Amino acid sequence: MPTTLADSKPKKKKICIITTVTMTVDYFIRDTFRAYHEDGYEVSLICNMDEEYIKALPPYVRAFPIQMERGVNLQGIGAMFKMLKIFKKEKFDIVQYTTPNASLYASIASFLARVPVRLYCQWGLLFVSFEGVKRKIFKTIEKLTCSLSTFVSPDSFGNLKICREQGFYSEEKSGVVYNGSACGVNLNRFDNKKKAEYRKAIREQYGFNDDDVVMGFVGRLMKDKGFDEMMGAFKLLYEKYPNLKLFFVGYEEKSDREDKEMLDLFYNCPQVVRTGGRVYDPERYMAAIDIYVFPSYREGFGTVVIEAQAMEVPLVISDIPGPTDGVIRDETAFVVPVKTVEPLAEKIEELYLDKALRERMGKAGRKFVEEKFDAENLINEIVKHRNSLLERRGLLK
Repeated sequence: MPTTLADSKPKKKKICIITTVTMTVDYFIRDTFRAYHEDGYEVSLICNMDEEYIKALPPYVRAFPIQMERGVNLQGIGAMFKMLKIFKKEKFDIVQYTTPNASLYASIASFLARVPVRLYCQWGLLFVSFEGVKRKIFKTIEKLTCSLSTFVSPDSFGNLKICREQGFYSEEKSGVVYNGSACGVNLNRFDNKKKAEYRKAIREQYGFNDDDVVMGFVGRLMKDKGFDEMMGAFKLLYEKYPNLKLFFVGYEEKSDREDKEMLDLFYNCPQVVRTGGRVYDPERYMAAIDIYVFPSYREGFGTVVIEAQAMEVPLVISDIPGPTDGVIRDETAFVVPVKTVEPLAEKIEELYLDKALRERMGKAGRKFVEEKFDAENLINEIVKHRNSLLERRGLLK
C-alpha cells in the first residue's frame, strides 16, 4: 500500500498537565506550554478554571475544567472519575501532575487508564511539617502517589534525597531536571538593570524613606512559611532600629495557627508595611527590599529565593531542602536553623548593619542564578526530559 501524506506526518505526542488551581499554572507551568507545542506536543490542561481563564489560554492548549479545591477531600473522588473518563478517551502519552490533591487524583486515574508515562512533579512535601496521625496520613498519600507514577521529578535535590531515603522511589524512577526548581527565573523579567527604577517607584508608593532598611517577604501569611519566626525576629530588632521596616507583599491568609501576639504586631506596628492581595509583578517589589527573609518550614524548592537573588537581594533562609538548593551558603544567603527566632534575628541584624555586605551578596546572587537557574535553559531541559520518558516506553524514536 502506498504511503499517503497523512501517513508521513509525525504522530503528535500528547501531554496532559494537571494541577489544582490556576495560580499554580500561571506561576510555574504556563511558560512551558509553548515549548511543548513547538516540540510537537498536543498540550492539554486539567485544572479548576472558569470560562474566562480558558479563553485566555493559548489557542493550542486544550482545556478540561474540573472543579478541585486545595486539600485532599471527598470532592476529589468526583474529580478522579472525571479524569479517568478523559484519560481513557484521549489516550495521552504523558500525564504530568503537581500539587498534592490533584496529584493523588491524577495518579490513581492515570494508573487505572494505563497511561504510559505518569509523571509526578513533586513540588513540595506536605507531611514534613506535620506531626502524629496527620503526618502518617499525608506520608501515606505521598508514598501512594509516588508508587502509582512511572517517574517522579522533585524540584530540588534535597527533597529527592529525603524521598529516596524514605523509600518512596528508586534512583531509576526519579531525578531532578537540570539544576532544580519548578520554573527557573525569567532573567529578562527579573532584570537587575531595572532595579533602581523599580526600587524608587515602589518605595515612594509605600512611603519608605531613603535611609530605611527594608526586610521583606513575598508570599502568603502562613505559619508554615515561618510567619511567627519572621515576626519574632522583627520584634527583637524593630525598637532597636527605628528605620528597619518589614515589607509584607502578598495575601494575608491568617488562620488559627499563627501566634496571636505576632499577628497583633503585624497589624498594629507602624514599621510593618503590607500590600495585601496577590502581586503580579514581584520583581518590582523585590527590588525595593534590602534583606529577603524566608524562614519557611517546608518547600519543594522555593522559587522566591532565586527571584530575590536575580534582583540582587541577599537572603536569610531556614535550613530546609529546596531553598538551600537554590543559594550559596554565606555567599548569597545566610542559612539558619528552621523554626528559630534568635539566629534569624542575628543574621538580619548583620545584614542591616553592613550595606557593603548586602551589596556584595546581592551581586553574587545575581551571577549565581544566571549560571544555574535561567528559565529558558530549564524549559529546554524539561522538554528533553519528557521526550526521554517517552523513549523509555518506546513511544518516541
